Amino acid sequence: MKLLLTSSGISNASIHDTLVELLGKPIAESNALCIPTGIYPFPGGLEGAYRLIAAKTRSPLVGLGWKSMGVLELTALPSIKREVWVDAVKATDALLVWGGDVVYLSRWMRESGLADVLPTLREMVYVGVSAGSMVTAPTFGETYGDADKPFIIETGLGLVDFALLPHMDEVDHPESTAAKVERMAAQVPVPTYGIDDDTAIKVVNGTVEVVSEGHWKLFNP
Repeated sequence: MKLLLTSSGISNASIHDTLVELLGKPIAESNALCIPTGIYPFPGGLEGAYRLIAAKTRSPLVGLGWKSMGVLELTALPSIKREVWVDAVKATDALLVWGGDVVYLSRWMRESGLADVLPTLREMVYVGVSAGSMVTAPTFGETYGDADKPFIIETGLGLVDFALLPHMDEVDHPESTAAKVERMAAQVPVPTYGIDDDTAIKVVNGTVEVVSEGHWKLFNP
C-alpha cells in the first residue's frame, strides 16, 4: 500500500502532484472512498462529517474531482456482509481517512475489520488527514487538544514505522507549537515527524519522503 500522510489534506500543489504520482493516473480517472468516522466524538463532529462528505473542508480532499466517491462508515461495517464492503475497498484507488479522535478511529479501524484488510491492498493509496495519518503509526500520542493534559500513548495500526504529530505551529492549534510537539515526541518510543498543514509524508514500499511547502521536523526517541 502507498501512503500519503497529511496534516490537513491536499493543501498545496506539491502534495497534490504527489497524490497524482501515487495514483499513477489523473484524479479524474480515479475512484475513492472517504472515511469520516474519526470526527464524530469531537464537538461539532456531526457537522464535520457533513463538511467532509459535501467537499466543504478547508483543504480539498473529497472535492478534488474524483471519478467516483463513496463513504466508508467504519461503525456500520460489522453489520454488513464482509464481502460487500471488502470488495468495494479492494476496487478503490484511494482511501481518504479524515481526522478527529485518533483513539476512536483506531478502535473502529480494528472493530470494523478494515485494519486487517489494509496490509493486503498493494496498489491502493491511503490518504490520511490529521488523526487519519496518526493512526497508521505503530505507536501514537494524543493530547485531546490540550498539551498540558496527560499525553495518552496508544498502539496504532503499524502501517509505517514512525509516528506523526500534525498541525505543528498552526495558529488554530496552540497545543501543537514546535516546543510542545518536541516535548510530546520525546514520550513516543519511535521516530516522530512533526508537520505543519503544508507538509505530507509519502511512503512507498517502506521508503519515506517528506513533501513540504511549509516546515517539519523529525524527532528521534
